[in-house]
Amino acid sequence: MDKLGDIDLFVRVIKSQGLAAAGREVGLSPARMTARINGLEERYGVRLLNRTTRQISLTDEGREFYVACERILAEVEQAETSLQIGQTSFSGALRITAPSDLGQQHIAPVLSTFVDKHPSIKPYLYLSDSVTDLIGDGFDLGIRFGTLEDSTLIARKLTSNRRVLCASPNYLKRKGIPVTPEELVHHDCLSMVRMTEPLTTWYFQQKNEKKSIVIKASRASNDGALIRRWAVEGAGIALKSYWDIADDIKAKRLVTIMDNYQHDFNRTGTCHGADLHAIYPNRQFIPQRTIAFINALTTHFTSMASNTL
Repeated sequence: MDKLGDIDLFVRVIKSQGLAAAGREVGLSPARMTARINGLEERYGVRLLNRTTRQISLTDEGREFYVACERILAEVEQAETSLQIGQTSFSGALRITAPSDLGQQHIAPVLSTFVDKHPSIKPYLYLSDSVTDLIGDGFDLGIRFGTLEDSTLIARKLTSNRRVLCASPNYLKRKGIPVTPEELVHHDCLSMVRMTEPLTTWYFQQKNEKKSIVIKASRASNDGALIRRWAVEGAGIALKSYWDIADDIKAKRLVTIMDNYQHDFNRTGTCHGADLHAIYPNRQFIPQRTIAFINALTTHFTSMASNTL
């Protein structure tokens, strides 16, 4: 039952002053048009049109229905236009989720510049080091490190990245510089907590050799930005994304250690890296504002990559 289609036909009949003329507009025969209008009247149990062989006219009920139908069709057209504008221009809501530390240092500044250029966009940036359900929580875009496990989502690589062990020069001067994973058990380590689970098993790979070490966390937090802050303050050794600490390394607030190893929080990550990706639910209907922001992020990281990685 195509109610909206029947309403559109009814309005066309009135504006065209005849069934045949309205039928020509939509490619329907006079007989088929008559059947559709009869069906509309039968559905509501009321006569809408007075019809003769030469002309049609509205009944009182038909005139009231016609006014309501015009309003309905106008509202539908307006809604469709709004959707199309949201798909093809930089306006509307833009909901993004990103890791805390990366989000504060990189995503938020790029987003501010982007919104300054496109003030009709209404941004929402949710920072969390937990894995967010993009579809379930209604996000347009997620920024994530590492490989994509959910095959229903689309991933676009923004930049290369790796995990590194880092500490402040002051801490290393005080505690010494570890050169093997086993030496970490004698150091103060700063542990991330993900979904209430402390990430105290750190994985290492050197060529084809893999090993894991269970660290003794001197401090722990679910916020990556706080882990970085503690490392800068000299509280211990942290396992961080390179993009999170790139500015600290440049400013010599942090230095990396054990660079002859690959590091990660899970065994798979040591092999497949921790590259930075933009994640979104559907390639076919992604709004242009989302694509434009992904492009802005790509430009940002590309411009910085030559001086960092």
